[in-house]
Amino acid sequence: MTALYGAWPSGSDPAVLRRDAARAHERFLTTGALSGLPLRDVVRDSWRRSRSRGVDPETGCPGAAALAAPELRDYRLGHPLAAVLPVIRRLLVDSAQEDDQVVAVGDARARLLWVEGAPALVARAERIGFAEGADWSEAAAGTNAPGTALALGRPLQIYASEHFSRPVQAWSCSAAPVRDPDTGAILGVVDLTGGDHIAAPHALALVRATVAAVEAELRLLRLQGVLPAPRAQAVRLLEVLGRDRARLTTPNGSLELSPRHSEILYLLARHPRGLTADALAVRLHEQDGALVTVRAEMSRLRRLLGPALLASRPYRLLLPVTTDADAVRAHLTHGSPAQALAAYPGPLLPRSLSPAVAEARDELACELRRVLRRHADPGLLLEWTERPDNDDDLEMLQAAAEALPPGSPRALVLRTRLERALR
Repeated sequence: MTALYGAWPSGSDPAVLRRDAARAHERFLTTGALSGLPLRDVVRDSWRRSRSRGVDPETGCPGAAALAAPELRDYRLGHPLAAVLPVIRRLLVDSAQEDDQVVAVGDARARLLWVEGAPALVARAERIGFAEGADWSEAAAGTNAPGTALALGRPLQIYASEHFSRPVQAWSCSAAPVRDPDTGAILGVVDLTGGDHIAAPHALALVRATVAAVEAELRLLRLQGVLPAPRAQAVRLLEVLGRDRARLTTPNGSLELSPRHSEILYLLARHPRGLTADALAVRLHEQDGALVTVRAEMSRLRRLLGPALLASRPYRLLLPVTTDADAVRAHLTHGSPAQALAAYPGPLLPRSLSPAVAEARDELACELRRVLRRHADPGLLLEWTERPDNDDDLEMLQAAAEALPPGSPRALVLRTRLERALR
């Protein structure tokens, strides 16, 4: 595990790391700036995502449970991780009381299904909303180990002030996704939460070993016929890059949406917990008769998509919808700039005037540009500058020219383009 995902790099001083993260957090909240700060990239990127999704850093803890008690009980009974809970209890929970820690098991959406451990610590955790049925995805709670580990698809530690939400900064956590041993799909997450000692390297190693044992047990139970073979998951993809009208593809076929419905569906995909009519109106920048307009559009969209996909109060998607923008973000997160550029045909809903869509559009383009500049691959930089949307991107033209060997004919062409653009 590299220092990127582990909280304490070899030879580091945890007290200094905590202080640096606290100062970076304060600066980010007051100025929005993160450049030049001693902060892990994985935390820096997660803070940006947390802020862009509207998480309140002062009170950004889940309130009401995402799964109420009766619904939670039924959901847990049918969840594949219920069958391997004895393994998790034997390896983690049995020692949790003496080790002063809490063990949480969540589903693939970071909803906590089981929270067990030292009773006093479990009670303390409940006071910040870390309880069974709560939603601890990044979109709901900001940067945290189970939610961010699921967002990245990687084991991860979050240490103290690296949490985006202040009420959670007294805690540290180590988490790792659990994957289906046959398909590789994420089934859920195992998390260890407690004091500073949970950010030590051995804590993440213990969680990873537990997850490996859980996945091996799942495979064994499948072979024994105790658990059924995995079912192929229905994919719902919303394509929003390089097109003004989004295309939604479901198991029933593809559908091109109107520009307004494209904006709405994209915003709902970005906010899995849902949006009220007021919140949606603000993000769409509706003014006169905003609520009436939004409700009318939602009514038309619900008739178009059906009640099985779209619900109200708040408006939300009942089934997961991924976007092609998500794929670009995933490639960037995993350090794959070539794949990210290949998956990016153009700006996100380029003609949309929605403030929230425009912000997401700029955020994605800026992040892609930042990674391409840092990677400094001449071929990738050239590909970016040669796309029609990027004719006037002087910064990237300069970066491409500097990345090419001195005297390169391509570099001369780029410098000529730069000079012409600056006249």
